[in-house]
Amino acid sequence: MRALISVYDKRGLVPFARGLADLGVELVASGRTATALEEGGLAVTRVEEVTGFPELLGGRVKTLHPRIHAGILARRDVEDDLAALAEQDIELFDLVCIDLYPFERATDTPGSSWEDVVEMIDVGGPALLRAAAKSHAHVVPVCRPQDYDAVLEELRERGTTSEETRRRLAAAAFATTAAYDTAIARWFQRGEEHPERLTLAFDRILELSYGENPHQRAAYYAERGARTHLLSRVEQLQGKPLSFNNLHDLSAARLLAREFDEPACVIVKHANPCGVAISETIEAAYEGALASDPVSAYGGVVVFNREVTAALGELLASQFVEVLFAPGYDERALEALSRKASTRILHDAERRAHVDSEPDYRRVLGGVLVQDRDWEVACRDGMEVVCGSVSDAQWEDIVFSWRVVKHVTSNAIVLARGRQTIGTGAGQTSRVDAVRSAVEKARDRGHTTDGAVLASDAFFPFADGPRLALDAGVSVLVQPGGSKRDADVVDAVSAAGAAMVFTHRRHFRH
Repeated sequence: MRALISVYDKRGLVPFARGLADLGVELVASGRTATALEEGGLAVTRVEEVTGFPELLGGRVKTLHPRIHAGILARRDVEDDLAALAEQDIELFDLVCIDLYPFERATDTPGSSWEDVVEMIDVGGPALLRAAAKSHAHVVPVCRPQDYDAVLEELRERGTTSEETRRRLAAAAFATTAAYDTAIARWFQRGEEHPERLTLAFDRILELSYGENPHQRAAYYAERGARTHLLSRVEQLQGKPLSFNNLHDLSAARLLAREFDEPACVIVKHANPCGVAISETIEAAYEGALASDPVSAYGGVVVFNREVTAALGELLASQFVEVLFAPGYDERALEALSRKASTRILHDAERRAHVDSEPDYRRVLGGVLVQDRDWEVACRDGMEVVCGSVSDAQWEDIVFSWRVVKHVTSNAIVLARGRQTIGTGAGQTSRVDAVRSAVEKARDRGHTTDGAVLASDAFFPFADGPRLALDAGVSVLVQPGGSKRDADVVDAVSAAGAAMVFTHRRHFRH
């Protein structure tokens, strides 16, 4: 057997090559790979000895040669191929071990120039890897250190590798080169809002036990090259493995928690917030969020933007929480939470500033919809009081409810008072039904709606929805405005002695 080895990442290289050599495999290597193997005490044939040419152009050209590629691409079961090799005195390669220049590392390195990044575009590596993968019927393509041990073990046991193994390795090789090309294309497309060809690559982070339902298979993948992702720098401290629904809810809760600088608690159930509150302390924020809708909060995902204190840990330990997510935990809090062994406790160690350029992808039948993510953080600037008057305390609830309603499924209505949600209407097919649902839910949970603020993610097409809210005692309604019947809606609110605020910005979330 004969192996061609050329890797940038030298982890595990020498033991793997030594294992091959012990099996009688001739090692052919290029440049620094050959040097590393020689320093490891192994006999190596250098690529230039095979090609008869030295490395050219500062190493840009070394393996791009017929004596290399013909030895990989030749079909062992085609006599003309073997005859052509014999005529040119070219030897076959049976195993090709290649990894690629770390292009993405270069793009992420501060201060890297355009030229620095371009130099990290590997040309020979992908060509060799694709050639080996194409010839997987006869050649073992290896592109990841995690495959070294399995390949060696199979060679030791069988003296060869199975067709199934080579197909699996070929799939990994083609996926590797595809992801690599995708990273390069995305880098060159920077600044293009919607490039003609959208190329995406994802790395599997977790195998999940099942999807939304037990009969659906599932896994979690992170977008290749993303600065952060849902579970980046997140450590699970306790609890069962995360499920598909856990991750879906966690994403919704994390996006909403980002809206607030104050101590905040977000409780999500079925991807919709069922309780949100901000306060002077994280304990008070939790109590407010839980009081919003304690029935729906049962078994929910709870996200904090402050450390879980000992006192908060005791409060949480008395509830059924599916997933708990926070930037830190007091040791006494973890001790209390250990009584709930099934609770999945996640520690968020991410300290980098959030990147607000990530697109929003929605899978549809046979395609994908792409849009800018709705990153806007609401403030009073740009809002217009179109009738009535608004106090400073009400302004706090207006801004708070407007930030929350953006994360509720449309048609969306949020009732808030004292920087705490008291009722939500989510995913209704009419806005008046969403108002009715929010009011009824608030009353069912024992909340007083008198003096509350109501936020609507889109305009009211008729005055019926606002009248329901006004009859319930709501004192301020906040909505985008823009309906043909805005005047009728404003008149109804004004006649009731309440106030209305136009945001002039819609926040649908389908």
